[in-house]
Amino acid sequence: MRFDPEPISHGQTGKTAVLLINLGTPDEPRPAAVRRYLREFLSDPRVVEIPPLIWQPLLRLVILPLRSRQSARKYATIWSRDGSPLKVNTEYQTNALRALLHANDYDVVVDYAMRYGNPSIPERIRALRQNGVERILVLPLYPQYSSSTTATATDAVFRVLGRLRNQPDVRTVRDYHDHPAYIEALRQQVEGYWQQHGRPDFSAGERLLLSFHGVPRRTLDLGDPYHDQCVKTARALAAALGLDETTCRLTFQSRFGKAEWLQPYTAPTLEELGRGGTPRVDVFCPGFTSDCLETLEEINMEGRQAYLSAGGKAFHFIPCLNGASAWITALGEIAARHLQGWPVLTPEGAAQASAAAVASTRQRQVAAVAAFDEANAAAAASVASAASAPGQPGAST
Repeated sequence: MRFDPEPISHGQTGKTAVLLINLGTPDEPRPAAVRRYLREFLSDPRVVEIPPLIWQPLLRLVILPLRSRQSARKYATIWSRDGSPLKVNTEYQTNALRALLHANDYDVVVDYAMRYGNPSIPERIRALRQNGVERILVLPLYPQYSSSTTATATDAVFRVLGRLRNQPDVRTVRDYHDHPAYIEALRQQVEGYWQQHGRPDFSAGERLLLSFHGVPRRTLDLGDPYHDQCVKTARALAAALGLDETTCRLTFQSRFGKAEWLQPYTAPTLEELGRGGTPRVDVFCPGFTSDCLETLEEINMEGRQAYLSAGGKAFHFIPCLNGASAWITALGEIAARHLQGWPVLTPEGAAQASAAAVASTRQRQVAAVAAFDEANAAAAASVASAASAPGQPGAST
């Protein structure tokens, strides 16, 4: 086995990097590009847990020829002048996080990669190594852990490490589904939308749907924590918004195939609400940190049509976190927490941190001495009081 060539550092202090990882996107909204993307995506054994001998002929001969054309048409409806919304948003988040960390005296490289498509994880890790990076924090842009998202991203990272002669130090972020800053960013995104477009009248039966990406039901039975983490996120966000499980409902979208997936399903729920006369439905997708095909086309187009065709009156799609300042702040807090212990501060930042640590130590010492003196004074007063009490030895009569 041949290993990849390594940069020679000659004893120089290596750099630290934060590598954001998102799902990925086709390079362009055309059948050939979509087919390449889907072939890589749907060939991942963590995404489709069917033996390859059975799955690959079906995938290559039936699914890819049909779905590539269908998906390309859908991608074309959301494609912007700058490219895929997922890639555009991920690039913005990367640049914003880099600016935030640098403003807080973090001397780190911030980059991103896609699990499927470009830029690939192998490409970006090798580029980081060539840039002198010796420590990498892998931060998947999936708040809720799932084997088919988070785990396959870290699998890809460690496959690259298996090709390196001189491996970097690596840390991975597993999930942050209930991180206070993430929940606050979600709350602000929803409340900000309502400030501009009006808050639903929940007393009149209007509803908020929190739609998460679905996965096969069997993954829950096999121990994947994704479902439970989605429930926790939904409950935390509902509580932050002052809503209950009646006014704020959890659903799952993007079902594929005939097997049972996590329920309740988003599309049938929208149809049910439309038929039931629900006058307004707002839909928000907390598990997607960037708008993409699944939010912009599946929810804002197909979901809207399903609800309105069933008799609904007003459909509101609340955009994902994308580049919201509260979300970038949350990313910064999550990254900073996992960077602890690594030499990541600039000389100025390190000096300030050292001075702050000294000042904090002095404050604790002064407080400890004051508490000790106060306790001694209280003890002395107690002894004096006992000695002067009637009937005690030494007490005056």
